[in-house]
Amino acid sequence: MSTLVSTGIDGRIATVRFDTGTRANALSQQLMQDLTEAALQFHDAPDISAVILTGRADQFSMGADLKDPAGTAAAKSSLRERRILLRRGPRMCEAWENIDALTICAIEGWCVGGGAALATSCDLRVAADNAMFYVPEVERGMNMSWGSIPRFVALVGPARAKRIAGLCEKVDASTALAWGLYDHVVPPGASVTKAREIAEAAAKLPPTALKMVKQDVNIAALALARATAHRDLEAFALLQRSDDFREGIKAFFEGRDPEFTGD
Repeated sequence: MSTLVSTGIDGRIATVRFDTGTRANALSQQLMQDLTEAALQFHDAPDISAVILTGRADQFSMGADLKDPAGTAAAKSSLRERRILLRRGPRMCEAWENIDALTICAIEGWCVGGGAALATSCDLRVAADNAMFYVPEVERGMNMSWGSIPRFVALVGPARAKRIAGLCEKVDASTALAWGLYDHVVPPGASVTKAREIAEAAAKLPPTALKMVKQDVNIAALALARATAHRDLEAFALLQRSDDFREGIKAFFEGRDPEFTGD
């Protein structure tokens, strides 16, 4: 892994932190690969009961890095190459979802787009009371992918999932807590401390029994997830060719409201 991701282990608790050195803490191709590798090391880790995932102290993530040169190159590559590169985001989320231990996401600041997809791949979410959850993909002419729609539905139900991912509503911490999107809301700067408290409680429990319950719950809640999310990448690749996609990205970089035509 690069220096973007750091991992620490204390007894039965692991903490994974990612920091790009920029305030946006955006998910570049390299960062997504590093976060995937960080998750995979806990897939077969019998001595780990809980894994905490967190971003910068002031910002979880503003989502996919639209200025990432590797991402730009991927968009211009051949269809067969692009199809493989587009798997990086969903594979990252799947890797975190499939960690055997209990996963707790500690959120400060903004949790946007791909960052929201990553956060909902974890079992629990602790957020600062000034944190904001925002999925702007449709406003950019994209679909929300990375297998996140089934996870949103499992957490908040279909109507609220449509408000989050379809209408692109910004969800503040108190609303997210009431909806079940967050499990705990704490003062700014305290999300990791609360996540650690939960992790310590998990570490005191019989590890195998806890992991089996997690697996059973995920199977029950996400039984149809693969069936409903399998076309995410194909839909995204199709939308990349649309005028609305190009207008959404252009408007974002120009700091203006987009003018969509439906083409």
